[in-house]
This record gives sequence, C-alpha cells and structure tokens, in this order.
Amino acid sequence: MSEFLFHEFNEISSKAWKQKIQAELDGEDYNASLVWKNLEGIDVTPFYHQDDIKEPINAIPGQPKNWSVCQSIFIDDISIANYLTKDAINRGAEAIQFSAGKEFSAKALFKGIDISSTKIYFHFHFLSKEFTAQLNDFFKDTKATFFLNIDIIGHLAKEGNWYFNLKQDHQILEEIIENTSSTDAILSVDTSIYQNAGATMVQQLAYALAHGNEYLNHLHTNKKGKNLTFTFQFAVGSNYFFEIAKLRAIRKLYAALAGEYGFRENCHLFVTPSKRNKTIYDYNVNMLRTTTECMSAVLGSANTVCNLPYDALYHKSNDFGERISRNQLLILKKESYLDLVSNPSDGSYYIELLTNQMAEKALLLFKEIESSGGFLKQLKEGTIQKKIKESALKEQQAFDEGKKILLGTNKHPNKNDRMKNELELYPFMKTKIRKTLLEPILEKRLAETVEQERLENE
Repeated sequence: MSEFLFHEFNEISSKAWKQKIQAELDGEDYNASLVWKNLEGIDVTPFYHQDDIKEPINAIPGQPKNWSVCQSIFIDDISIANYLTKDAINRGAEAIQFSAGKEFSAKALFKGIDISSTKIYFHFHFLSKEFTAQLNDFFKDTKATFFLNIDIIGHLAKEGNWYFNLKQDHQILEEIIENTSSTDAILSVDTSIYQNAGATMVQQLAYALAHGNEYLNHLHTNKKGKNLTFTFQFAVGSNYFFEIAKLRAIRKLYAALAGEYGFRENCHLFVTPSKRNKTIYDYNVNMLRTTTECMSAVLGSANTVCNLPYDALYHKSNDFGERISRNQLLILKKESYLDLVSNPSDGSYYIELLTNQMAEKALLLFKEIESSGGFLKQLKEGTIQKKIKESALKEQQAFDEGKKILLGTNKHPNKNDRMKNELELYPFMKTKIRKTLLEPILEKRLAETVEQERLENE
C-alpha cells in the first residue's frame, strides 16, 4: 500500500510549493502576507519542507524517557509541609519542589514518606554548607533522587547581592560539592527570572549558557565537579512551538559547551509556566495558558514539570488551586498519553528548524557576552539588565497596542469582574529599598498597569 502511494505521487520541491502559494496570492506580497515577524528575529514561513534542513537531523542529547509531575511546597511549619507532601504524593505528584527560607529538619519533613519513589527538588533562599552536610547525611543511606539546586549567581541576579560575597559564596559552593556524596545534582542555573522579567527566548538561552559557563569555568579543574549534573530551571510562555524549540535548543547548546570542558553533556530540565502572561482578572484563562505551556514543556523534553496554580498571583497556597494545577499535568500524562513517546518533536521540519535557528542566534549572543568579559561582568555593569528591559519594553508596547493579546485583559475583558476583595497576596512587582552590589533583575507581568487601573476604579 505504502509503495503504491509513494510511486503514485511525485515529490514536490520547496520552490514549487512557494511558487504555487505566490500564484494563489493573486499579486499580494508573500513576505508581507504570510511571513510572521516576531521579537525573536526568526521569520516564520507558512510551510516547512525537507529542503529547509541542510544538515542531517540528529537526536537532541539527554532527552528523558519520561517526565515527572511536580508540586511546589513552601516550608514554614514543618508539620504542615509534611502533611502537604503526603497529600500531594497520594494524589499523584511524582516530584516535590521544596522552597525554604530557613533551615529545617529533614527527618521531620520526610517522616512517614517513601522518598525512594519521589524526586525531591530544593530551592533554598540561603546558603549553608553545614545544612547541606546534614541533608547529605540524611539522604546517604536512602535511594532518594534529590536536587540541591544551588545557584549563587542566580541569587545575585535576582537580589542584587551575593549571599555573603563573591569569594565566600564560591568557597562555600566548592566545599558543598566536595562534601556531598549522596547526589551529583548540586548546581542549578535558574533562568526563570530572565523570562519573567521580559527577556526574549534567544536572550534566555544565551544568558542560561553564559550563566552556566561561569560555573563550568570556575570548576573546570575540579575533578568531582566534572561529574555534576547541571539542572536548568526554565519558565515557558504561550508561544507554543517556540517554547518547545527553546528547551530542545538548551540541551544542544549545553552539550556542546560542557563537552569543551569535559563535563557531563546531558543536563536536567525543570520547567514551570511563566508568570509574565498571567492575570488576576478573568483568572480562569490562566488554566488555559498553563495547559499549553505545560504541553510545550513536555514536548520540549523537560525532565520535570511543575505547574503554576491559576490563582497563584493573588491567593495564598490552597488545596483547590494546587489540586487543579496538579490534575492538569495528570490529565496530560495519564489521559492525553504525553508520556508514551520520549522524543515526540524529533523530525518535525518546523520544530527542527526553529531549534537550530534559536540555538544559532543564542550562540552568537553568548559569544558576544564572553568576548565582553563574561556573564558576571555584564551583570555588574548592568548590560544584561539593560538588554532585558529593552526586550520587555517592546513586548509591553505590543501588549499596550493590542498586538499581543491576553484574553480577558486587553481583549474581551469582563467589565463586571471585581478583584479588590479577593487579593490575599500583592500581585504586582515588588521592590525592596536596600543597598545592592548591582541592579537586580525584577519580574514584571504584562497586565500589571491595566490591572492596577481597574482595581482603582472598582
């Protein structure tokens, strides 16, 4: 049957397809009518063809065979955190991300929990070699898979200060690496701050690579460091295919860079939906946004996906919001069967080409950063912050002019929505008056100004 079909139809070249489309346009300009221009500088054409692929398609390095459903839990009261962890696992969570602003008892946190079957991710707002040593002692006799996710440079970018200072932070990091035996997943490169602040995808990739290169360069003579698994934390937005390509591109880029240093070439991807396009008005639309974003994460080869509750901007953590966000992932995995194929995007001409174009543009920007002194130098000089602000402004202008649409906010808003009495959390950009070593990178949502005006007029 297949042989008959292949013999029956002649192969059509990319040029022939374009000529046919041009004829159907009846005089209209092909580029003006059908080619999509975007902030990434990558022109999207109406069709993709094998002629567009100039080199053989190779598998993306490090693609996982499966992905994990994750839930985030903040550790304040240890008994409550323990209860929430048990409840999340019983309801389908396969991984837990713990955020903590102070030290805690691992024994109390994991009391009655089988941690051998659940991935554990940590996100500490402090840096302590003594505490990580305690965690190492707790985990060393278990079969748990856990990720320390220490990112001193990410902390600097977000807060404007080191935990202590440059020398001490790096010294503590080296000691943690040297003395941690129960996991090789110690380092993290958290790029979500760049996305949530308004960086383009090309910038996110380049900054992720330059950010990670600071660690590779610092640890390249460390024998134990070369066996570390790097975790990249990404936020993904609603540009569906581009976000798939972005995650595939970071795997290719990191593999090439790590290979130069003799480090492990496969990285680990922990992915969450973006906050930048989320809204407090018509908040149920957030569920639609996070669903497609989680799909991009899965199809883009994430190891773990941690969804964002639809009401996370304005409600404190609550059972309903967490359950809905977790169930979105469970539906994608158990009912939509997005866990049956480990590399579903491989071979798509469109996604393969997007991946290569994004990687090439990011690599050029990465080389510019390195030739200018590296990521830390550009952070200190404010160059990274300036570039992100410029990109954020372009996106904001597109939103303000109605070219970038957030349904329910700048398109078809429900004028009867009232949110003033629903705000348990402050949903807008927060600034702290403090002395900083450098200008911090600040997250800001596209809808903030519109929402503040609506709140004032309620």
